[in-house]
Amino acid sequence: MENAKKILIVDDDNNIAELISLYLTKERYETAIASDGEEAISMFAQFGPDLIILDIMLPGIDGYEVCRRIRQTSAVPIIMLSAKGETFDRVLGLEIGSDDYMVKPFDSKELVARVKAVLRRNPVGFGLPGKNEGDKQSVSYTDLTVSLSDYTCRYKGAAVDMPPKELELLYFLATSPNRVFTREQLLEQIWGYEYIGDTRTVDVHIKRLREKLPDAGEWRISTVWGVGYKFEVGR
Repeated sequence: MENAKKILIVDDDNNIAELISLYLTKERYETAIASDGEEAISMFAQFGPDLIILDIMLPGIDGYEVCRRIRQTSAVPIIMLSAKGETFDRVLGLEIGSDDYMVKPFDSKELVARVKAVLRRNPVGFGLPGKNEGDKQSVSYTDLTVSLSDYTCRYKGAAVDMPPKELELLYFLATSPNRVFTREQLLEQIWGYEYIGDTRTVDVHIKRLREKLPDAGEWRISTVWGVGYKFEVGR
């Protein structure tokens, strides 16, 4: 299917994988199926999907580890599937870089709707705005450069280690300087429209960012009391 969005389905239950593929093919998506973690990583490189539907319970390398490895090099959207519906499992999946999380058994039509929603939010990578140089998504200020193309952050010339969600949050704020975002807006933009958690997640990530990026003088992550946060510049 020429110009069709490509979706990699990773599930060791062939019946489920084939059913998902059938529904997506009807919606004119191109699909490929992997049945374990090793095959998923290999097919990701070969197939070049626009989105991955990833089961957590896989033989060998589990879905969490597959997600971690993919996130080292790519921001491709990932929807996780799992029989585990506890809040901890949902939060863990979202924290390591997935864009959405569905609990089995699920309705196939709902899954297709979520695929469409995630792709709308993430037309390229995570779909966050930025200053593009070619295909490079990056934003720079004095002593700070944040890049989504290779998921790196440099502060005062040194690399700063950040999990994906911390970096995405920083990038999102930095690409809209002096604009105030509520915690709910940040949850929706960074963690997804059905993130299972509460706004304290944002507070924790902001606290970690401030610890890693002490006040630089010309910019800072500011709290707007009673509202939310902003990346303040030009002080």
